[in-house]
Amino acid sequence: MKNFLKYREIWLLAGIVLLIGLISTRFPGFADPANLRQVFNDTSILMILALGQMVVILTRSIDLSMASNLCFTGMAVAMLNAAHPAIPIPVLIVIALLVGLLLGAINGILVWRLNIPSIVVTLGTLTIYRGATFVVSGGAWVNADQMSPDFINFQRAAFLGLPVLSWIALLVIALFFLAMTRTQIGRSIYAIGVNPTASVYAGIDVGRTKFIVFCISGMIGGLAGYLWVSRYVIASVEVANGYELNIIAACVIGGISIAGGIGSVGGAVLGALFLGIISNALPVINISPFWQMAISGSAIILAVVLNARGERRQGRIILRKAEAA
Repeated sequence: MKNFLKYREIWLLAGIVLLIGLISTRFPGFADPANLRQVFNDTSILMILALGQMVVILTRSIDLSMASNLCFTGMAVAMLNAAHPAIPIPVLIVIALLVGLLLGAINGILVWRLNIPSIVVTLGTLTIYRGATFVVSGGAWVNADQMSPDFINFQRAAFLGLPVLSWIALLVIALFFLAMTRTQIGRSIYAIGVNPTASVYAGIDVGRTKFIVFCISGMIGGLAGYLWVSRYVIASVEVANGYELNIIAACVIGGISIAGGIGSVGGAVLGALFLGIISNALPVINISPFWQMAISGSAIILAVVLNARGERRQGRIILRKAEAA
């Protein structure tokens, strides 16, 4: 039982259950299964984005351009749909993935080949990609009346009681879980975060692996671009403006260490779900927007403190074992 409680995800899940219980005292219908399914669906895009950011952070890097990638890709597929409504939705999704992959690869090449810190690279591309969105669109919006019904309704269709958007999120979660726990690339990502120098001696190409994780985050940003635009039925330069902070916050709350090497798929998903519950519940119980931001910010600070304490405890244990030897 003691070992079971060491897992950060268990405490975070308990906190989410407690949060739902507290909200239910003010709004009894919040804990209804139908409402919780809606909360999960509303948070699906953030979960998907948090997983893309997670793999980057695990390698001691960061991608600040994910929201701008989302914006550019969303505008591109919306404009394509408006001009050619006969293009099947699966084809548009593949195009979104490829465009996102290209944008992520640009970040990856700059980090890998030019050895520029990721925070500098993605801070620059954050602005470039959003500026490119303005250039491509001419500053115009793509509205619901310009989008085809299939483009808008695809993710809203229900299957086994859940919208397609929720199923897409579950599929992405499953793929990331398998990749991080059952593949060589997953083990390499964790190894680089723990010790990049030792990873080189273990035969891991650190630069190439970082390039791959930026490609992954780029593809996730591209997928989210279609999902966001079709869900909110508008594409503009302002789409997801500042949303990169929510993505990083979900990772931090979920126990993904900014120092790299520590974190899990479950943690990233639960961190996003925690923020999703807050954003869905606080307006319902008449909490002012200021207090919503204050509560979210406090949760982030508390998560950082808990992460730091947990990492220090792990370090002390290692030292004690070394001294005992």
